[in-house]
Amino acid sequence: MSYEPQRILVTGGAGFIGANFVHFWLQKYPGNRVVVLDALTYAGNRASLLAAESQPNFRFVHGDIREYDLVSSLLREEQIDTLIHFAAESHVDRSIHGPDEFIDTNVIGTHVLLKAAKAVWLDGGPCPHRFHHVSTDEVYGTLLAGAPPFTEGNQYAPNSPYAASKAASDHLVRAYHETYGLEVTTSNCSNNYGPYQFPEKLIPLIIGNILDGRPLPIYGDGLQIRDWLYVDDHNRGIDLVVRQGKVGDTYNIGGNNEWTNIEIVRLICRLLDEKFAGSEAMGIRFPHAPQVSGSIAESLITHVKDRLGHDRRYAINAGKITAELGYVPVESFETGIRKTLDWYLDNEDWWRSVMDGSYRKWVELNYA
Repeated sequence: MSYEPQRILVTGGAGFIGANFVHFWLQKYPGNRVVVLDALTYAGNRASLLAAESQPNFRFVHGDIREYDLVSSLLREEQIDTLIHFAAESHVDRSIHGPDEFIDTNVIGTHVLLKAAKAVWLDGGPCPHRFHHVSTDEVYGTLLAGAPPFTEGNQYAPNSPYAASKAASDHLVRAYHETYGLEVTTSNCSNNYGPYQFPEKLIPLIIGNILDGRPLPIYGDGLQIRDWLYVDDHNRGIDLVVRQGKVGDTYNIGGNNEWTNIEIVRLICRLLDEKFAGSEAMGIRFPHAPQVSGSIAESLITHVKDRLGHDRRYAINAGKITAELGYVPVESFETGIRKTLDWYLDNEDWWRSVMDGSYRKWVELNYA
């Protein structure tokens, strides 16, 4: 029997995946009420929700998921029946240099949401609800070359403070289902890419640096392997899990699409070289790009010291969600990366606006 959300609270809805999810959901289900709760930390950008802000069934609330009174009052005031939990500190490098924020947000914040959901949806008398928790493939650790992709039955083996904090939050979500009967689902996704991604992540970082003629930092040999998932394919998967997934279960959402980091960088280089070759306007817009002086984007590749605890390979087996819920990614990596590249070229004002001085300084310190 399927579940039908009506009034949704999206935590972290001004972040990369959250904002894309809000646009996806409002377009597909225009009759649903969607409320976003976001603390607008460095990676949250309200401008990413501009198209949603004009819709009457949308509301933005600036606040922290660790504020119990705020969360519980929102659930009651808005009569929320479905909570989609994206809010998280998610950058591995930042977790290595400053793990405290990851524990506070990803562990404590998730627990506050669970407590508030239990109080509103269960303690006053059970009512129909769903708590969907968005997690990551990094909780499973690293894969050896040739090893089969992670399944939902893999033992957790997180290797970074970020991954450990997400693993802890996964366990808390499971515990609230097993102990209190909270109706939860969890999804563990592979690396996402697409519009509105903060420029510290690999793909937007490479795009921006090529356009500005800056070095393209590649950790170690660049042969780390990731399974890549276009963000709206991820959102399609979440939609299926929330509506048709088994309560208490976990579903891996992957793209069946493994690439090494250096392969991705070279692909983006080639696609941008083609863009410059076919358009004089590109050279006028981005005068510092290497193509303007007759070079190619790959000339900017710079290998830097590998980061601590760097997992060599992630890959997800999405067989369960495909078999049970009929999930199939729509985008290939080639189509998805072209859409992403076009979006960043068409939305230069957006990514320039988030690359303020403090962010630039952080990049220079950590990718030097």
